[in-house]
Amino acid sequence: MSTKQKTIKNEVTLSGVGLHTGNKVTMTFKPAPINHGYAFVRIDLEGEPIIEASAEYVVNTQRGTNLEKRGVFVNTSEHVLAAVVALDIDNICIEINSAEPPIMDGSSKHFVEALEKAGIKEQDAEREEYVVKEIISYKDEETGSEIILMPSTEYQITAMVDFGTKVLGTQNATLNSLKDFKDEISDARTFSFLHELEMLLDNNLIKGGDLNNAIVYVDKEISEETMNKLKKAFNKDSLTVKPNGILDNLTLRWANEAARHKLLDVIGDLALVGTRIRGKVIANKPGHLVNTVFAKKLQKIIKQEKRNKVPSFDLNQPPLMDIHEIMSILPHRPPFLLIDRIIELSDKHVVGMKNVTMNEDFFVGHFPGAPVMPGVLQVEAMAQCGGVLVLSTVPDPENYLTYFMKMDNVKFKQKVLPGDTLIFKAELISPIRRGICHMQSYGYANGKLVVEAELMAQIAKKPKE
Repeated sequence: MSTKQKTIKNEVTLSGVGLHTGNKVTMTFKPAPINHGYAFVRIDLEGEPIIEASAEYVVNTQRGTNLEKRGVFVNTSEHVLAAVVALDIDNICIEINSAEPPIMDGSSKHFVEALEKAGIKEQDAEREEYVVKEIISYKDEETGSEIILMPSTEYQITAMVDFGTKVLGTQNATLNSLKDFKDEISDARTFSFLHELEMLLDNNLIKGGDLNNAIVYVDKEISEETMNKLKKAFNKDSLTVKPNGILDNLTLRWANEAARHKLLDVIGDLALVGTRIRGKVIANKPGHLVNTVFAKKLQKIIKQEKRNKVPSFDLNQPPLMDIHEIMSILPHRPPFLLIDRIIELSDKHVVGMKNVTMNEDFFVGHFPGAPVMPGVLQVEAMAQCGGVLVLSTVPDPENYLTYFMKMDNVKFKQKVLPGDTLIFKAELISPIRRGICHMQSYGYANGKLVVEAELMAQIAKKPKE
C-alpha cells in the first residue's frame, strides 16, 4: 500500500521563549517540496543556514536533542519534530530566529494546533517507508536504557520509565496509532526533578522556565535558600509542594504524564532517522542519548538495506528500447557499446541491461584464464545508461555526444563474470541543467549489488563535419 508524501498548505508562525536561553523566539512552519524531509532554517544568521533534522547532526543530548551542522546549532528539537511526525507530514521547513524553538507549555500541543491550522496537503510523490522485518535493538549497559523495534502493522510506541524515586516510580505509556497522538500524548509536558533544577539554577541555565512549562518533581527536602531561588526563577511570591510531590501552580494532566512525555520525546528523536517507520518501538527507560544513538543505528541499517536492495525487473517482457533503438540515441558502437536494452526510462531515472558473454573483446586480454569484467567498463556501462537518460531530453539525440565530467564514491562490490546479466539503475541527484546530468548509479548481478558510483556527464553538440 503506497502513500503520498505530505506537506502543509500554508505558513504558520508561533512565538514564545526558549526554555534554556529565555530568549524570545519566533518560529514559522513553511511548506516544502517533495523529498525535502524536515529541516530547520536559522533566519537570524547570515546566509540563513539550513540544518536538516538528521541523526548525523546530533551533537549532544543534555536537556534536549541538540543538532549542529557546520557550527550552527538547533537545540531542543524533539517537541517540534514529534508534532510534525504525528500529523503525518513528510516535508516541512521550520524557520527559527534563535538556536532554540519556543518551549510553549513544555509539550507538543501548540505545535500540533498550529500545524492543523496551516492545513495538510498531499504531494505528487510516493512516501518511502521502512517496514521493520526483524527485531532491531540497542541497549546502554551503563544506564540499562534500551530501545527495541519490532515488526508491526503500523508505527506504535510504548515507553516505560523508572526513575527509582518515591515521588515518580515506574510508569508506562503506549500509543497504538499516530492518529491518537493529539489527544493522548501531545499535551504531556516536559518535567524535571528538583535536584536537576537546582543544578540548572546554580549554573544559570534555565531562563525561559516557569511553572507553566515544566513539571517539577520534588525528590528531596527543599531548603529555604532553594525555595527563594525557585521563587525568583519562576517569578512567584509563594511556592509549595503538593501532596503528590509536585511543585504547585501546575496540575498534572495525566497521572502518567511523565511517561507520556518520554513517549513524545521518543517520537521526536526517532524523526531524525529521516524515514517513516512501520514497526513497534518499545523504549525502556528512554532518554535523548539512547533515543538518538538508536536513531543513528537505524539510519545506517536503512541506508545499507536500500543500497543492497536489488530491484526486480521482468526480463522476459519486451524492452522499452532494444539495441537498434539504443544505437539511434547513443553515439557508441560495438565493441564499446555496453548496453543491450533499456527496460525503464522516466525524466528522473533509467534502467538498462547488459548480458556479459564470453565473447566480449575485453576478455581476450583481461585475465584470459580467469575472465573478469573490468571495473572501469562497468562504470562506463552505467554512464551509457545515464547517456540515454540525458539524451532522451533533447529532440535530436543523434546530433549530440556525451562526455564524462566527474565520478565520485565509486565502489566495486562483487566480480562480474561471463554469463552474468548486469542491470544498471541510474537516478538523478539534481535536475538536468545545461545538458549536465548528475546521477547516482547502481549495477546489480546475481541478486547482488556489484558496483555503485556518483556520476556526472554532459552532452554537447557534435561538431559540424
